[in-house]
Amino acid sequence: MLSTELIEQVLSTIPQRTIGVLGDLFLDRYLDIDPALDELSVETGKIAYQVARVRSYAGAAGTVINNLAALGVGRIYPIAFVGDDGEGYELRQGLNRLSAVEQGGIYSVPDRRTPTYTKPMRGTEELNRLDIKNRERTSGEVQDRLIQLLDEAWPELDALIVVDQVSEEDCGVVTGRVRERLAELGERELGKFVLADSRERIHLFRNVCVKPNEHECALEQAKYGIPRPLEHPAQYMANGAERVVFCTEGERGIIVARPDNDGVHHIPAYPVSGPIDIVGAGDSCSAGITSAMVSGLSHEQAAAFGNLVASITIQQIGVTGTATPEQVRARWREVAGGR
Repeated sequence: MLSTELIEQVLSTIPQRTIGVLGDLFLDRYLDIDPALDELSVETGKIAYQVARVRSYAGAAGTVINNLAALGVGRIYPIAFVGDDGEGYELRQGLNRLSAVEQGGIYSVPDRRTPTYTKPMRGTEELNRLDIKNRERTSGEVQDRLIQLLDEAWPELDALIVVDQVSEEDCGVVTGRVRERLAELGERELGKFVLADSRERIHLFRNVCVKPNEHECALEQAKYGIPRPLEHPAQYMANGAERVVFCTEGERGIIVARPDNDGVHHIPAYPVSGPIDIVGAGDSCSAGITSAMVSGLSHEQAAAFGNLVASITIQQIGVTGTATPEQVRARWREVAGGR
């Protein structure tokens, strides 16, 4: 499926490409607690954990951005809103460290919070996460601005990745109106690669490629009652989205399904030994798939490249991993056996 020549084709092409990322920017904040420094609170009598280090990263859509930057994409254009708050400032500072990222499409909204996952790490144990999310609907004014930013960026983009992270309907960046505009743009320009990923609403995307997991594909099949004789549930979603579906199946790899019952292809994952951390694996896979597609690879080859990238990031423990070109080449030499 892949070859050394194709790997080099991707890595040499993406520095000349522009990839947009439309979706929810979260701040991932890690609090590294040193158990040796525990103190007894005089006020409450409870143990006061002592934070020895704070690590912050752009998460959700930011994780995709980090992966695109690490792979070497030349220009990355996020389209999103953040709050006019400390977390938003911290998130922007993290993006500022990535030279390929242009922040002209990030819109600061005074009455919204920057979504934040705070992860207390007591030694190697992750304690209960603390979440800050918006649970009120995104205003029409903000949606208008997001659609305007998307329309302005669209002609300059070689591809677009959509990250719908917020579970609450119409409370994040990818609202129903934004999704409808994406469908219109996708129908108008068939040759532009758009890949959508969503926690709750993957079945609502149309005219763009989607990346569901096997459970989401099965739910789509169940809508039809008596199963029709299709080879894999991903075909039901491919027919509904009218685009290629990349159905992720964990350690088994990816199913690539085309619309109109045009068959499915199983793209196996690359074997990984030792401890793994799957946080962010899907985002790194999306970055890999899209990087391959803008480099001229087929959908099946792009899925294999996405699997290769994910096999690198899941071996990075305690942090949302990324893969550099050097790591991609090294991993390919390891799994290719001299091919």
